[in-house]
Amino acid sequence: MNRRSALPFELEEFGRSRMGAALRFLAPASGRCRTLVVAGVHGEEPETTVILSRALRCLEAVPKSAACVLAANPDGLFLGTRGNAAGVDLNRNFPSSNWQPDPVGYRWHIDEPDAEPVEIRTGNEPASEPESRALLDLIERLQPERVIALHAPLSCVDDPDDSAAGRWLAERAGLPLVTEIGYPTPGSMGSWAMERGLSWITWEFPKQSMEDLSPAYVPLLVEMLTGGEFESL
Repeated sequence: MNRRSALPFELEEFGRSRMGAALRFLAPASGRCRTLVVAGVHGEEPETTVILSRALRCLEAVPKSAACVLAANPDGLFLGTRGNAAGVDLNRNFPSSNWQPDPVGYRWHIDEPDAEPVEIRTGNEPASEPESRALLDLIERLQPERVIALHAPLSCVDDPDDSAAGRWLAERAGLPLVTEIGYPTPGSMGSWAMERGLSWITWEFPKQSMEDLSPAYVPLLVEMLTGGEFESL
């Protein structure tokens, strides 16, 4: 019988959320991290956590050179909110030069571009949130060559560097490759990474159900995590 119901690998704690939930990650087997995959940054995007989890549950061994964070914002996932328990968008709380203290807006429904945006806080200061600080510390600890952040539902691969890895991912995922998302992202993880010369690719899943995403993206993530062609890019 197929035994994919539970994650077969032990996760390490790298911090705590505002509500005290453990922030956990899967460390690479070799100790060297080439790729860090981060899911669950926004609590309203649970598909990213489930798809990454399903990919990990298909593996027979811990990835050699890839690390994974299944839920960067566990409180948001629990509460069903975009931000964390303090109502802060973690993807606007990073200490980039364009961080701003004023709230930003986001769409309540992606298909209503003319609707009044929903206001969300960016934090009292850059990296004010425990989840942001923990992820920053983890990146410093792992020193990954690239980060792939899983989001939804903009249906694209956002790679400011137009890298070989970004082009490979866009082609395999059947999504357009863009070098900018098309709107300001003050304090975003990508802005912070760009200022530090860290390759940061945002994989935006399409607006589809979990069962539509899973057959296409779980095997692709498995391929990425197990090396092969992607590892050499």
